[in-house]
Amino acid sequence: MVKDSVGVIFGKTESLSFMFAVSDSTAIKKSDYLKIWHESDGWTLAQVSSITRSSEDFSIEKAVDVAEGSSKVGDMNEQIIAQATVIGSRDKEGILRVPKSPFSPGDKVFKADELLTKQTLGLMRGDIYIGLLEGQNIRVNLDANNLVQKHCSILAKTGAGKSYTSGVILEELLDKSVPLLIIDPHGEYGTLKFPNEEKPASFERYGIAPKDYAAQITVYTPANMVLNPGADELFRLNGVNLGIKDFMQFFSDEHSQNQTGILFEAISKLKTEKQTYTIDDIISEVGQNKSKAKWNVINRLEALRDTGILSDNATTVNDLIQEGRASIIDMKGVNPDLQAMIVAKLCNDIFEARKLNTVPPCMLVIEEAHNFCPEKGFGGTVSTDILRTIASEGRKFGLGLMVVSQRPARVDKNILSQCNTQIIMKVTNPNDLKAISKGLEGISSGVEEDIKSLSPGVAMIVSNYIERPVLVDVRIRKSKHGGASVPVVKAPITDIKTPAIEKIEKLLSGQSKEQTAISISSRSILRKILPVQVTEQEGEHTDQIRKHIEQTKEHIEQAREHIIEFQDDQTENEKPMQKKPKAKHEVSLYTKMFGSRKK
Repeated sequence: MVKDSVGVIFGKTESLSFMFAVSDSTAIKKSDYLKIWHESDGWTLAQVSSITRSSEDFSIEKAVDVAEGSSKVGDMNEQIIAQATVIGSRDKEGILRVPKSPFSPGDKVFKADELLTKQTLGLMRGDIYIGLLEGQNIRVNLDANNLVQKHCSILAKTGAGKSYTSGVILEELLDKSVPLLIIDPHGEYGTLKFPNEEKPASFERYGIAPKDYAAQITVYTPANMVLNPGADELFRLNGVNLGIKDFMQFFSDEHSQNQTGILFEAISKLKTEKQTYTIDDIISEVGQNKSKAKWNVINRLEALRDTGILSDNATTVNDLIQEGRASIIDMKGVNPDLQAMIVAKLCNDIFEARKLNTVPPCMLVIEEAHNFCPEKGFGGTVSTDILRTIASEGRKFGLGLMVVSQRPARVDKNILSQCNTQIIMKVTNPNDLKAISKGLEGISSGVEEDIKSLSPGVAMIVSNYIERPVLVDVRIRKSKHGGASVPVVKAPITDIKTPAIEKIEKLLSGQSKEQTAISISSRSILRKILPVQVTEQEGEHTDQIRKHIEQTKEHIEQAREHIIEFQDDQTENEKPMQKKPKAKHEVSLYTKMFGSRKK
């Protein structure tokens, strides 16, 4: 049975849009989904694009009077008008059809039910649970095969939740046993090993439970265990019998042909003279060359050797790509140029391995992608070409790509255009907005304002099997999030009772009426003189607490002395204390105990 309507269509209507009068201001809001009966297509899905509220009775003159206080706001006749955009309906073959004729004025408008919304938007399939449709309790799932095979991009400004969202997707892929290789420049993804212990109420809302992926995660560091103690293993590249092609991946294109010739000559000679050789042998051989250009070559080779990245016990592609596991290359402490070299070598090796089917189908995740595949005009790196190749050809060989960036305008457009699933969170930079609206399919300039106003944690998702951009409230992570900003200002502080404070309060609370004169709102005074404060993170301020406890002990002794002194005075006088006016020169008991507050 159809529930009560939320409005009625009026005025001029079209097949793709209409206006309707809203019956209740709380009945609907912008982006809500609606259903309307169409005479030929049946129940049709639409979405609220805007809502306006007005009153012809409340004129500017009345508003001025109210502002000046000469009159009050009385009852007024308000009009709430909403604009709706038609999405369409599914035919018997499951194809989305848009009405060819306009809706009829006077027809009622209803809130869309879950089934119609999911069927029309294309949300019936999918096994990657990413969150809930914004403002609804409808789960949004993405198709795992489509996501991996046809690539994915996550674009957002800093702090909008792009790393959090990518973590959600990685959790789902690990649950499906998809092999992952994650390029992690800032060490954010190692926390997949630990369960999320925050916001227990949110887990109930999204229908999930905390989980850790420690058994499926291996963290590699190209640096060393001192710089990255959280890593599980060292990552090293093969340093034995390197060819000229290997060095072309290590170095940028800036070196001259003469330098390339010197390097090629040295390697060719070593290949004929030695069965195995290392970079030290290459440096020695280049040193024998008579050209002055050899010094630039030697300088580059020595810089590469000193990084320690080359080894005779290298990390292989088969070590990194394993069924149901994720390998994280934690780049903390690694020079940016060396990072690009590592990415170039890794991507090339994985692509070749997939061609030969020596590793299982997998997904490559590139965080801070603008550093590894920059757009023309924003510099160049040795990893750009291979990432372009993977974006355009990886689908044929079962190699997926996920690019994550906070600067969409600086990511290579050839790579972004190959991503069939785009997850866009809040972006405010004009250049980035222009790059999104022009460079990505399914996104028009009309949604730029929507992208600018997205709340943190809300994503606009565009996919080739989802009929139109949908807003999704990204679910809470099962594992711990590692990309949160480090606090500069300490968290809000809270007062606590130490044993010393409780001891004083107990001492003062058990006094006779005569003795209460010295306690004068004892609790509030104690809070002033004993400001023991800690943050919510226990243990951070142990020294501070210890210091205040020592001060508290001193105050206890002072309080005891004054109590004894007061009791002695009462014994001598043998009469109860009476209130009397203080002389101007007399010092109050508060001042005796705690000193003057004047500075």
